Amino acid sequence: MTTDVSSAQPRGGAPGRTARVPKYYRIKQRLLAMSEALEPGSAMPAERLLAVRFDTSRTTIRQALTELVGEGRLDRIQGKGTFVAQPKLYRTLQLTSHTEDMRAQGLTPASQVLDIGEIPADGKLSGLLGIGLGERVLRIERLRLASGAPMAIETTHLSARRFPGLRRSLATHPSLYTALGEVYGVHLAEADETIETSLSTPREAQLLATDVGLPMLLLSRHSRDAEGTPVEWVRSVYRGSRYKFVAALRRPAPRPAQG
Repeated sequence: MTTDVSSAQPRGGAPGRTARVPKYYRIKQRLLAMSEALEPGSAMPAERLLAVRFDTSRTTIRQALTELVGEGRLDRIQGKGTFVAQPKLYRTLQLTSHTEDMRAQGLTPASQVLDIGEIPADGKLSGLLGIGLGERVLRIERLRLASGAPMAIETTHLSARRFPGLRRSLATHPSLYTALGEVYGVHLAEADETIETSLSTPREAQLLATDVGLPMLLLSRHSRDAEGTPVEWVRSVYRGSRYKFVAALRRPAPRPAQG
């Protein structure tokens, strides 16, 4: 990697001290300006052409592009190249389905079942689903799409004993939550959800049409019905460059003064 740097006087810094700016960072800013002048979905020039244009190495170009992809400014598609990112989709942090979220944004939701089968409940699943150790758990892995573009890999776990025949129901209902409500009379009422970051594995990168090691958003959702009985535990991996999450926050009412 090139070590060329430039200097700049930091704001509010001590007199005579300068910040060292790596060359790749200056290239990154120029690439960002280039992308902002293009329409979303436009292809960026190939690395070798950019290296010639900016008189630098392809290693420097690649580092700058990788950071812009990680920040969601650019989108890298396997076998096709690097493109100006589309506006990020949003997902509200509430108990809605993928189908509901995508339709709310004017997109066409779809799901591709990657794997479906039963596994024995280990200690973790036993506790999360409120079932006995070794009981059968229905595991459903789906690729979530929005207007044909892959968005997330979602793996859902439910009690097989509580929801017999659920595999067949999924073939005739637009969403899992619809099937749970219409076929089994189970409606989700509350959930705990955590959001973390992770790096894409080779399999995740292939399914989501991105590169290995790029930032992903990892969501875990533990849902319960109105009686507080566990219904599902879901693990979802979202493309970090395409998603943002929105939550409505409210400040608690102040407590009355004592005494």
